[in-house]
Amino acid sequence: MTQSPTGMKTAVAHSWNLSPAEAIALQRELRPHLILEDRLAAVRRVAGVDVGFEESGAVTRAAIAVLRYPELEVLETAIARRPTSFPYVPGLLSFRELPAVLEALESLREPPDLLLCDGQGIAHPRRLGIASHLGLLVDIPSIGVAKTRLYGIHDDPPNQRGAWAPLWAKGEIIGAVLRTRSNVKPLYISPGHRISLDTAIHYVMACCTRYRLPETTRHAHRLASEQ
Repeated sequence: MTQSPTGMKTAVAHSWNLSPAEAIALQRELRPHLILEDRLAAVRRVAGVDVGFEESGAVTRAAIAVLRYPELEVLETAIARRPTSFPYVPGLLSFRELPAVLEALESLREPPDLLLCDGQGIAHPRRLGIASHLGLLVDIPSIGVAKTRLYGIHDDPPNQRGAWAPLWAKGEIIGAVLRTRSNVKPLYISPGHRISLDTAIHYVMACCTRYRLPETTRHAHRLASEQ
């Protein structure tokens, strides 16, 4: 275990110079190390994580927005740019995006207590989406907050704020289809690392105000996409 300049523990390290086949094998290797129960302290700094691309995809632009919790005031932001070194392969986006995300996290003054990632946690064919991968690498509780479904089946949740339906795969609940506002499309929430599904839903709802997306995601997305 190594210590980063921000004080974040790096519990797991691996090469990023991988082929897609090697990346799939690594996901299967890392999956058993995930903790899918609550192992989080008091949450005072909650961070949104999002990634955009520049120069027709040649440059990865990662953005972190840290908000005070529960007030949801922006405390700190960070942006990192790196040459994109991994191809676009569905199910392997963390290998394309995380090198820049890790660089952005390193530049924060203090590590967040909780990460809300634009993407999947365990709602993933190999149970290791970007939120799970990132949470495991930096040993910070993490949640996948996705706008669309990658994997699994579900019924529609009731049309009211806070209602949700389970997301199933192979007889296992891997996430929640969560209605963050009435009369809007739901979000796909799944635990990333060191958090349970119920607690993940709680924090996502607590970070949602007047909009479909949590404030963490909205601020991070703006940073990741603005020119």
